[in-house]
Amino acid sequence: MLRLLLRKPGPLGGSVAALRRALSGLPAAEVRRVFLDFFSTQRHLLVPSSPVRPRGDPSLLFVNAGMNQFKPLLLGTVDPRSEMASYRRVANSQKCVRAGGKHNDLDDVGRDGHHHTFFEMLGSWSFGDYFKEEACHMAWSLLTEHYGIPADRLYVSYFGGEAALGLPADVQTRDIWMEIGLPAGRVLPFGLKQNFWEMGDIGPCGPCSEVHYDHVGGRDAAPLVNRDHPEVVEIWNLVFMQYNREVDGGLRVLPQLSVDTGMGLERLASVLQGKRSNYDTDLFAPLLSAIHQRSGVAEYGGSMEAGDCGRLDMAYRVVADHVRTLSVCIADGIHPGMSGAELVLRRILRRAVRFCAEVLKAPRGTLGSLVPSVGLLLGDVYPELLREQERVMDVINENEFHFLSSLQQGSRLIGRTLKRMDGEHGIFPAAVAWSLHRDLGFPLDLVDLILEENKVHVDHQELHRLMAESQRVMSESSSEAPPLLDVLSLSELQRAGVPPTDDSLKYRYHLEQDRYVFPTCRATVLALYDGRSLVSAVTEGQPCAVILDRTVFYAQQGGQSHDRGYFTRIGQQDVVYPVEGVATAGGFVVHHVTANDTLRTGDQVQLHLDQTHRLSLMVNHTSTHVLNLVLMKLFGSVHQRGSNVSAQRLRFDFSIKASLDVSQLQQVERCVSDIISANQKVYTQEVPLQRALSISGLRTVDEVYPDPVRVVSLGVPVSELMEGQTDGRTSVELCCGTHLLRTGDIQDLVIVSERQLVKGISRIVAVTGQNAARAREAGQALLQEVDSLSVRLSGSAPPSLDFAHHLAKEVGVLLDAVDNTSTPQWQRRELQGRLRALQRRSNTAVRKLESREAAVKVQDLLLKHQIKDVLIDAVETDSLSVLMKAVNQLSSLAPSSHVMLFAHQRDCGKVLCACQVPKVSPALAASDWATAMSRYLGGGAGGSEHVATATGSTDDITEVIRKASEVIESVSHGDR
Repeated sequence: MLRLLLRKPGPLGGSVAALRRALSGLPAAEVRRVFLDFFSTQRHLLVPSSPVRPRGDPSLLFVNAGMNQFKPLLLGTVDPRSEMASYRRVANSQKCVRAGGKHNDLDDVGRDGHHHTFFEMLGSWSFGDYFKEEACHMAWSLLTEHYGIPADRLYVSYFGGEAALGLPADVQTRDIWMEIGLPAGRVLPFGLKQNFWEMGDIGPCGPCSEVHYDHVGGRDAAPLVNRDHPEVVEIWNLVFMQYNREVDGGLRVLPQLSVDTGMGLERLASVLQGKRSNYDTDLFAPLLSAIHQRSGVAEYGGSMEAGDCGRLDMAYRVVADHVRTLSVCIADGIHPGMSGAELVLRRILRRAVRFCAEVLKAPRGTLGSLVPSVGLLLGDVYPELLREQERVMDVINENEFHFLSSLQQGSRLIGRTLKRMDGEHGIFPAAVAWSLHRDLGFPLDLVDLILEENKVHVDHQELHRLMAESQRVMSESSSEAPPLLDVLSLSELQRAGVPPTDDSLKYRYHLEQDRYVFPTCRATVLALYDGRSLVSAVTEGQPCAVILDRTVFYAQQGGQSHDRGYFTRIGQQDVVYPVEGVATAGGFVVHHVTANDTLRTGDQVQLHLDQTHRLSLMVNHTSTHVLNLVLMKLFGSVHQRGSNVSAQRLRFDFSIKASLDVSQLQQVERCVSDIISANQKVYTQEVPLQRALSISGLRTVDEVYPDPVRVVSLGVPVSELMEGQTDGRTSVELCCGTHLLRTGDIQDLVIVSERQLVKGISRIVAVTGQNAARAREAGQALLQEVDSLSVRLSGSAPPSLDFAHHLAKEVGVLLDAVDNTSTPQWQRRELQGRLRALQRRSNTAVRKLESREAAVKVQDLLLKHQIKDVLIDAVETDSLSVLMKAVNQLSSLAPSSHVMLFAHQRDCGKVLCACQVPKVSPALAASDWATAMSRYLGGGAGGSEHVATATGSTDDITEVIRKASEVIESVSHGDR
């Protein structure tokens, strides 16, 4: 019956030939709609695309496949109360980015017609519902009957087995395709690389079957399948997840068999529109036209590789692809930055800017101006592209400006390095090239190009070593959460009837005489996991995951850190099992413990909660809600972009056009203080998810919420909010965190840091309670020091250079203290402004006194020497700046003279040297003169052709002066 249903004509009716005619040149938006409509009729739930920023998955830089948002289902870690836990058949169109990490198409983009950094994945899933037969029949029906693709142009591949791993061929899938009607010559076996899909090194995996399309037709194209041939392309991949890859590399059959299919919209559109290149479809053609209107070159011609003169068409493709990626990522909250996904996005932006400027001859701002075109193409299905359009353009334009400035700075650095190099070797320092790339974002291929023009090359072996070392350090420094239970262990627990952990006690605290009282908790050890499998016992020193029947500990989620504390076994209170981490998986609360003694399933334990730590978390989490409310009231459309609550402080990221100024920061703190003083009651209630989502003024973030969901509100009972008895101007959020019972217990909140992460996104860091009081005290202490220093600097000029230097140093030390002490941010900015003004004043006083002292020494020298072609002598000073000013003043009075002065600190033997030579026809470059003296003095030198300095040490300054004269005389004699 199922097969008959699937083989019926699609919604357009008529024969396959009629369908082909009707769907010829099908617009991409219609391709997407037909896909979703088809699977909707096959009882699949249509779910929206998740953002391309992964939800709590540190293993991914970007969402790179449709299955990413469903990983909790595949891994068995999904919250059983969430809507996702009920998914059986699902379909969607998912925004995906493949740039960086395991799937990285960035370097291929532009070179051909089908690689992209951003693309849409049309996907369908079965989670323990149907399997191979139904999936293959659905795919065939959609492609041949609903899209009208000629059957004789389709080839399918299946997993041919891997004897070395004991994996048999997937003959079941082969037989299904042949039963559908494909001849044996178009059902082709392939190995692990092509037809065995794995989520990662460990986890769910299984054979897959791919559908390939022959653009030419009327021939046997089987030899071209999986050969990366442009005429025969893969259009759909059907993954059959039936195994779990174990830590030891072995495979175990999964308890629940699932299907995961994915089909790229761009490639499918090219097939249905009769195009060989995705860039010729209506997903890109309007964008390419918009690029041409802004460029200074010929319109897009579609040439590839050898036929693409000057890489012009490649540049069109790169810019079109990259501006789509930038628009989607920035709208979803990923911004160009210095690490992880942000670093990859920065590379994408800079690559696009270079192609715009160098190849397309487009003016500055072109890339940002293309964002509205992306919105017109994709905004109907992804409305955030229209909603965030202005901010996306601002971010792109600002980053473009900084990149072009970096290019200028980098070019100057390359030039200076080339001048310092020994011309005989012609090897550019790898450390400089790596610094250019890492710190300035200077493209390495551009470094190579500039060096090639100068007949120099970088030490690539050393460069690769530096890159690998940097990658190693980043990998080691990245903190990974302790491993959760694997999918098989979770399934084993569920089959054994182990109930989800009862963690309701984490919310059951109350006030007694203004003091928070937390419940006691005794529990039974239900399961132990040693990192590989469930075990009945763990021994001393063994790390493990412990599942109890009940717990009072809060597991890390919703941006809030986990609780701290320890277990003791009943009857053995002297052995402590510290709780190092708490997480959730599949409805179980997982306590990460290193056993200090043997622990067995069935043991009775007493849980000891670190109440001080918990209360700090509650204070900071409720403060985050208060802060969110205040920002919204003061600045209007403010959207939360991330938060983190720890016991020490809270961090809150939000969208706003510009950084907050001093008065705005003070206003925020005053409004928070008003809510604290009002001592509003904090209400919490679990309600059905759909009812909660209907509450006016509700604030949510991109998370999968359980059903029922916990609602937290300030000052107004949740029941009244659900009945609409509010003006929507209070704080009401979906939140699983632990909160105070009244806002007065916050005591105080101080914003100790506020800055823009990128244009349009600001980050606030705040402290509360006693930490806030200490921050205010530190601010007052620093204010008193600044007031005192201001008084001393506002009087008469310093009596001596030493005293002026002392005051300038005091300003610098105090400025450093203000920069690095936890104080109110508004006060820090005020003090920084005052100190910088004092710094300018003290520096001016120092410079005046130095110039005055230098002038006295110059007069003494002129009385002693008169004006000569070469003037070399020693003066009394311990300031290199005074010495250089004296040299400069002498050279101004005698522009044709070669001047070198020394300052000898007799107590330590140190020698300072400064020199200046005529700008026109000097006998010896100042840098060479200083270098010669530094070698003689055993020190160092630096400077330019006209002005230079050196340092070293000696016991005999007279001999040093003689040596300086000897150097200049030898050059002069050589000229003669």
